[in-house]
Order: sequence, then C-alpha cells, then structure tokens
Amino acid sequence: MLIAVAEIPSPGYSVLAALLIFIAASVWLGAMAQKAMEKQDFMQGFFLGNRGLGAWTLALTATVQSGGTFMGFPSLVYSFGWIVAVWIGSYMVVPLTGFAIVGKRLAQLSRQTNAVTVPDLLRERFGDSRVGLLASLMIMFFLSFTMFAQFKAGATIMKHAWPGSGIMALSEDYDAAPAKDGASKVDGTATKSFLKTWFPLDPKYYMGLAIFSITVVGYTLIGGFMASVWTDLFQSVMMVIGVMLLVCLAVPMAGGMEQASKAAITATSTDIAFGPGYSTAGREFLTPGLALSMFFVWVFAGFASPASMVRVMAAQNTEVMRKSIVLLSCYNCLIYIPLIMTCIAARSLLEPLGKQSDEVIPRMALLVTKDFPMQTGPFVSGLIMAAPFGAIMASVSCFVLVIASGLVEDIYAKFINRNATEAQLRRATTISMVAVGVIGVLANLNPPEYLQALVVLSGSAGAATFIAPVMMACYWRRATATGALAGMLGGFMVYFGIYSCGWAQNWATANSGLDLAKQILAILGPDPKIGASGLFRPYYILGVDPIIWGLLASVVGGVGVSLLSRPPSPELVKRFFEIRTSPKAVGNG
Repeated sequence: MLIAVAEIPSPGYSVLAALLIFIAASVWLGAMAQKAMEKQDFMQGFFLGNRGLGAWTLALTATVQSGGTFMGFPSLVYSFGWIVAVWIGSYMVVPLTGFAIVGKRLAQLSRQTNAVTVPDLLRERFGDSRVGLLASLMIMFFLSFTMFAQFKAGATIMKHAWPGSGIMALSEDYDAAPAKDGASKVDGTATKSFLKTWFPLDPKYYMGLAIFSITVVGYTLIGGFMASVWTDLFQSVMMVIGVMLLVCLAVPMAGGMEQASKAAITATSTDIAFGPGYSTAGREFLTPGLALSMFFVWVFAGFASPASMVRVMAAQNTEVMRKSIVLLSCYNCLIYIPLIMTCIAARSLLEPLGKQSDEVIPRMALLVTKDFPMQTGPFVSGLIMAAPFGAIMASVSCFVLVIASGLVEDIYAKFINRNATEAQLRRATTISMVAVGVIGVLANLNPPEYLQALVVLSGSAGAATFIAPVMMACYWRRATATGALAGMLGGFMVYFGIYSCGWAQNWATANSGLDLAKQILAILGPDPKIGASGLFRPYYILGVDPIIWGLLASVVGGVGVSLLSRPPSPELVKRFFEIRTSPKAVGNG
C-alpha cells in the first residue's frame, strides 16, 4: 500500500538545525583557510591555493555536484525510471576523460605559464591577449547563469527549512505570499503595488536568499580558493554519508530492489524499467540520438567547465591526478547509483508525486527515519536533506571565485592596471566578489521562470565553445591564436543558432494559428516529442542535441583556420612542446 503524503512527518526544526551546522562549519573552515593562505603569494594563494591540492581534495572537490544532483536528477529517476541510469552513465567516465585526457596536460601548461585562470593559460599558450579576453568574457557569461540558478536553489532550501513551511520542496515553482484576510490581489496603494512587482515571493524566500548569499560570499572572501576547497570537501563527505544512509534504509523498506522494481512497474508500466523511459505526456525521454547526445553533454561539459579546470590546475603533480581518477570514479558511483535505487524504491512506497517529483529525496528522508528511537529521526533526516544545501554552497563558492578571478586577473590586471600592487589586487578581488554576490541576489529577487533550463543551455554551450580550443592548446603544435578564436566563436554561434531555432519552433507550436507561426512550422516542422517540453527546448537536427553540432563546428573552425593561418612562432612551440632536460637529469641517465 502506497504511503500518503499526510503520513510523512513534518521536518520541524531538524532541517534548520542541520543547515545552521553547515553554515557554521563553512565559516569556520573559511577562517582556517585564511590562516593557511596568509604566507603565500596573494594571486596564487587566493585563486589557486598555491597549487597544493592532493588526491583526496582534488577528487572530492573537482566534482560538479550541485543542487541538481539532489533535485533534478532524482526527479528524473522517479519520473522516467531505470533508463536514467544510462542517461547518467556517461557522467561516470568524466574522471577518465577529464583527468586522464586533458587534466594532466592542463596542469603542466598551468605550471609552465604560471597561469592563475583558464583564460590566463590560453593567453600564454597562444601568445595572444585576444584569446584570453574572449575566453574570460565567455566564461563569465556562461557561469553567471549557472551561479544565479544556484542562488535561487539555495534560497529555496533556506525558505523551506523554516519551521511551519511544510515539506522541504525543492521545486523552482514559487507562489507569491498569499493575501491575508481575503484581500484583493490589487492592493490599491502605489507602495504595495511596487513591492509586489519587485518582491512577489514569500518573505521567507528573501530571508533565505540573504542568509545564503552572505554566508557563501563571506566565507569564500575570507579564505579564497582554499576555503572553497575545504568546505567543498566537507560537504562532499556529508553528501556521500547522507546518500548511503538513505539507500540503506529505503531499499529494505521497499522489500529489496527486485520487489521495488516490480511495484514500480505495477504502479506505472513496464516502460519504467526499459528505454526510452516511462512518460505520461507522450514524450520519449532517451531515444538513441539523445543517449548519444547525453554522453557528449555530460563528459565534455564536465571537464570543460572552467570551475573543474581551475581545480585541475591546482593539483600538486601527475601522481595526484592518477589517484584522483580512481577516487572520483568511486565517489560518483557512491552518489548516483544509490540515488537511482532510492528513487526506484520511492515509486513503490509513496503515492504519485506528479509535478512535485523533485521532492522525492526529502520525502524519502523523512519517511525512512520516522521510526528512529529517542526522537533522533527528524535530526537525521535533516542532515540528509541538508546535502543539497551543501552541494549548492560548494558550487556557488567555486563559481564566485572563478568569475572574480576573471575580473581581477584577466581584465583588471591585464588591461586596466598592469602594475597593480598586492593591496590593489586584494581590493579589486573584494569588490569583484561582493559585486558578484549582489548581482546574484538582484537576479533572484524575481527569478526567471526558465532559469534551470538556461543553466543546462549555458553548460552545454560552454562545452561546445571551449573543448576544441583547449584540446588544441594541450596537444596540437600547429594550433594558432586565430584558430582558437575561430573554434570558440564557431561553437558558440552554431550552438546558439540551433537553440534559437528551437525557441522559434516552440513559439510557433504554441501560436499555431498565426500566419508567421505556420510559416516557421512549415520550415522547422512540429515538435518531435523528444527531450523536455517548454519554451527553452532546443531544436533537434537528426534527433541529437545542439552540443553535437556545436562541437563539430568548433573543431572544423579551429582546425581549419589554424591550417589556413600563419603557423605559430618556433619559440612558442618550443616553450610548450619540447622537453627540457637538465644536465643533472642527463647525468643520472
């Protein structure tokens, strides 16, 4: 018999207590990181931790875990079934592709150029400031969307952590604070109308936004890169503990995985156990074309992320990289496989959640701990549900750091004040990080409806833009600065061009009675019923995601223009591709 929502206990003060523990621990780690950083060069210490990451810190902080790991991903598993294991399977090879193929070489180039940021590295490698400037502007553009969404998710969790807020819903759908005493939606006063226009949501949301923003920007500003790394490490450990505890309680409650799968099939259909996945809206979740696309999305978006590349640049040596591959592979398995099992078990335990499927993890956490002795259940469930908050804090901290480093190192120090002193760099860093935090808050006072879709778009677009230039920088002697620029611009323009066709198709489908809409549909065709629905669904040429065509355009543009342009100088090639052997090394044979 399925368990009704009303039978699940309320979180009470447990989630709030767990979040306060996370906040206190993060601030303390930030203070400790500041002490460790004080005796180092400011730029190298603040933005790269003096290149001192070991295997454990690199593996558990180079992840791209975020709020989506505990919100969007479980929602997909609960909604579509076992096929999501294939969807996420490509992500499991990110450590192999990212660290083994690019990571080692990227770390070597970083040490050779003494680069602090990815654009800094590309600028030195190609010997052209235009490459660094374009890369910096694009990185800040892409990361801004992702960071704004994480601010929004963090504020939402804080909102629902307050006692009396009900289940800790993680949805992006917000309701404005209800009118009291049957008051009309039109307040009748200019002041109230203004406030309702700019602050339409529950006041608890804005309180959560303020607390989250001050905490994350504050501890990152105090301790810099090391604060981000140490808090990320702490939160990664807490995440895996919470997930393992949850699966160990949920699966036995469901009667084992076989029984849970059979019950899920009974409650839905056999599609929940097979591809392309279960769906009630007539859409196919994971067709072969989209399965191929997801491999490229997860793998290339994972190790092309500037946040991930910065962590790799901070590695101590190659041996650390090798160990991190194994550790991160194991860590991803300990996170994602248990989450899949838990969500399949939820199908056999909970009444259908419908549009609230993103609440599956908090609901399961409350359900499996409700019979714990001595009233420990609520607090344990609070620690489990605090995992998304920790993931979001870690993500935002890293994004703030990367964006601020771009503003300070790639723009201020390279173009505005080339002779900046350490005091001026510190002041510029403080101003940049505070400004990034303020913009993140302002962007979420009335958050856009489709922000999560924009995050997916920006991550994939970043991969289409940077993969080819980064690979060229690492391994191709003949690569030129002009080719790198063509690769970045080509991937960016093709990706967004195809996405724009999708927006036009979606608009035309929704307004099929208009003449212009009919003309667009005649050219592009109707919605193919694959992928997610909504305004920001892309256009699928041959049934694959735009990232495939963006990557192809970037490779063709980068390689083609490099071959057509003047070869790089022999001195530049020699600097990065010829091994320097010291007399001592030769003598040792």
